[in-house]
Amino acid sequence: MTRVLSLLFVIAVLTPGSIRAQAGGGRMEDVETLDGILDAYYEVVSRPVGTAPDRERDEWIHHPDALVTMPGTGADGVPVFQTMTLSEFHDRFGAADADAFFEWEVHRVVQRFGNVAHVWSTYASSREPDGEVFGRGINSIQLYNDGSRWWITSWIFDQERAGNEIPAEFSPRQAPER
Repeated sequence: MTRVLSLLFVIAVLTPGSIRAQAGGGRMEDVETLDGILDAYYEVVSRPVGTAPDRERDEWIHHPDALVTMPGTGADGVPVFQTMTLSEFHDRFGAADADAFFEWEVHRVVQRFGNVAHVWSTYASSREPDGEVFGRGINSIQLYNDGSRWWITSWIFDQERAGNEIPAEFSPRQAPER
């Protein structure tokens, strides 16, 4: 038994990380850099009509203890929010949709200290990959690097609307392009 365990340990150590990662449903290029994980963050929610977000890939880029915070407005007009796990988020909002949805980053501000990063990621949304933008907002994304990869640990967003315009420091210098 000890030989079997030793052999399994040697195989695990010598197997390239990208092969081990793919067995778990993810791709190492998604989590090796901040650029990679943020690209994946937007790719998992973008989808054509009748398809659901890529839950397996989304779980790969989020830490198992990650939290999602959904802002809203209560019946009395007062801002409210609800915090949930990624699994709860997918259970509530991850079904196939009758509408296509595409979201992409148009501007990014990164603040990093050691293994922790905070990203202000301004986004645009449309119903087609290169379609007319119907909404914009900012995602506040917290990430952690464990020494071998990045993890999303939490995120919250707010949408642009009358009285809540995107500030200049979070706006792209040019019109949003894809």
